[in-house]
Amino acid sequence: MTATAPPPALTARALNRATLTRQSLLARQPVAVEEAVRRAVALQAQQPGSPYVALWNRVAGFDPADLDAAIEGFRLVRSTLMRITLHLVHADDYRPFREAVEPTLRGSRLRDRRFTGTGITPDGADALLPRLLAYADRSRTGEELRLRAEELWGGGSLTPAAGRMLRQYAPLWHVPSGPPWQYAASPGFVASGPAPVPTAPEAAAGGLEVLAARYLAGFGPASAADLGQFGLVQRGRARAALDALVAKDAAEVLASPDGTVLYDLPGAARPDGEVPAPPRLMAMWDSTLLAYADRGRIVPAAYRRHVIRVNGDVLPTLLVDGYVAGVWRPVEGGIEAAAFHPLPAGEWAGLAAEAASLGRLLADRDPRVYGRYDHWWAKGLPAAETRLLPR
Repeated sequence: MTATAPPPALTARALNRATLTRQSLLARQPVAVEEAVRRAVALQAQQPGSPYVALWNRVAGFDPADLDAAIEGFRLVRSTLMRITLHLVHADDYRPFREAVEPTLRGSRLRDRRFTGTGITPDGADALLPRLLAYADRSRTGEELRLRAEELWGGGSLTPAAGRMLRQYAPLWHVPSGPPWQYAASPGFVASGPAPVPTAPEAAAGGLEVLAARYLAGFGPASAADLGQFGLVQRGRARAALDALVAKDAAEVLASPDGTVLYDLPGAARPDGEVPAPPRLMAMWDSTLLAYADRGRIVPAAYRRHVIRVNGDVLPTLLVDGYVAGVWRPVEGGIEAAAFHPLPAGEWAGLAAEAASLGRLLADRDPRVYGRYDHWWAKGLPAAETRLLPR
């Protein structure tokens, strides 16, 4: 019997560079915004300005009007998806992604005490959902959907919290409201299709296999735990989807520096770990910081708690040599950059050039895009050096 050779191991820096190149962060790419979102897999979007900053980091000559148009035309759509969080995805990806995370959404929303406490059961929600989606054939407010669901249920009052749980579970897209960032604090909602997403296990498994392949394209090489973290799906389901890809020769097995089994697409780009990485000013909740069980691929362990706050806020970060090196925020006169360790003059020059470009983007939209999060700075951050980078 011939012994099977162990999978080749990758260095930590090679894994970092693989992520950066898949996410178009080693060099901005001359692609349309729809393709850029597909390459990134999904853009976390509970802060409406973040997809704009994320694509500015990834697309050569990024024009925010192109993103406006894609959102207005529902070519890119915002909905509750991975990690039970709002994401902006390509419309063609919505249904398989939604199927992949169906069990998670169902359990977290329809079995939440704020929902079941009103007396409505998951089966009761299933019964009314088709008619609720039919009602959402045009833009409806959250309150209109709550009242309609209450009417369809006929079992008593549906609390605002229960209405929100149902709305987050239902396959609904947010309706754009116009500049500066297309989505208002209280958006309208429209059905993504005429029928609810299937809840059968085979539908969820098929969707997860699609998500797994797309995830590897955007974030590989990665482990089953990484895919589980990205989608907030059970690790066993994640491993089964990845193994199914391997069985079809649609994925291959590699190894991390510590021997963890990793999966990747055959022939996918994996540049050398010493390839230079330019500085970047990353958006709040940028997916690269949240896509792995081991955040150390991008976020040094010593900085994690400073960047990912106790309530889940993920601050806008400085990326230097491919790793988080500090945080930034827009202030009067420019971009305030706080580095967690001393940076060479060349890196500061690169960050200043990025800040000038970002400043032009923000000036036409909302110069204080992340102003509501200033309280994290007021509470103190361990900056070794802080500079104002002019717009």
